[in-house]
Amino acid sequence: MTKILLLSDTHSYIDDDILKYVKQADEVWHAGDIGDLVVTDAIKALKPLRAVYGNIDHAKIRLEFPENNRFQCEEVDVFITHIGGYPPKYNMRTRDLIKEHPPRLFICGHSHILKVMPDKRYNLIHMNPGAAGKHGFHNVRTMLRFTINGRKIDNLEVIEFPKRY
Repeated sequence: MTKILLLSDTHSYIDDDILKYVKQADEVWHAGDIGDLVVTDAIKALKPLRAVYGNIDHAKIRLEFPENNRFQCEEVDVFITHIGGYPPKYNMRTRDLIKEHPPRLFICGHSHILKVMPDKRYNLIHMNPGAAGKHGFHNVRTMLRFTINGRKIDNLEVIEFPKRY
């Protein structure tokens, strides 16, 4: 069983509240808009990290992290990208990739809106952890944590932090 912490849209923000949850995970996945490598360096100092760059991320971040990250976690095929859309309205780039070879778990960020939903057409689960950072229109900072056990995606939990202001 692998314990996953999923976050996105940190926009250069990392604090002890986030790092407390990082320490409890086996792996951390970041769905883009990192903002500053200080964020990912702090995470990597504690746990293995898989991440993608987002639309606000500069060249240094884009050199370290890919636009898309596709990998296996136990028996689950995972696809992470920053801008992906939602079922059934994926953006054109991700729609074609999903249609060609559907993952079991599709993850994106960008919207700052936490959302978890099934896509019955492609037999996948879509996750967007919302935004863990303080920059953006969201009032509540959010992350997700869950476990992967073989093919099962289980124990999903929403982590909410107090209002940003």
